[in-house]
Amino acid sequence: MKRVHKDGSAQITEKKSRFIGDVYNIENEEDALYYINETKKKYWDARHHCYAYIIGNNNEIKRFSDDGEPSGTAGKPILDVLDKSGIANCLIIVTRYFGGTLLGTGGLIRAYSEAAKSGIEASGIMEVKKGIQAQIDADYNSFGKIQYMCMERNIIITDTEYGENVHINMIIEESEYAHFQKAVADAFAGRLEIVKNDNVIFGIYDGMVQILTSNN
Repeated sequence: MKRVHKDGSAQITEKKSRFIGDVYNIENEEDALYYINETKKKYWDARHHCYAYIIGNNNEIKRFSDDGEPSGTAGKPILDVLDKSGIANCLIIVTRYFGGTLLGTGGLIRAYSEAAKSGIEASGIMEVKKGIQAQIDADYNSFGKIQYMCMERNIIITDTEYGENVHINMIIEESEYAHFQKAVADAFAGRLEIVKNDNVIFGIYDGMVQILTSNN
């Protein structure tokens, strides 16, 4: 699954018609309606504001609008691009300034699809995964080995506190947790223990970890 970390905008031109693709991260339909209305205000003199959005980790809500373009030539192609991208909780609005030349059904589908793709390319997209926040208290002699084991398995160390022992906070992908738990138990003959905290949905963008949802 993917999410929009940074909203983006891009423009293409097709036979003098301008198509502006704006991409937004949304959490609900109220967010979608807000951005749609704001876009209509921003580009108040445009001919069409076509859009599509998907909400929910399992794509529970899907909506699209042709906004006056021939049926199936705008909103649905935008939705198809969004569907194929694998991005959840996302709205794409493609605004069209008519250039005086009719594009025909095929031309419209291509133009709206390309504008949607260009908007996505201009955005910051991050991979989103299910994970577990956990911690290990290690003695200083064991700390280096724990670091190496985390690096080997792409486990993210989010924080390290130094005291009598080293307190290591980490995020482990859900599918890796049991394997890592066993690896630590085997490597340290049961001396070190992973303490499980929260289940999280997290993403990584530009090397920074972002917790999207958390529950005990």
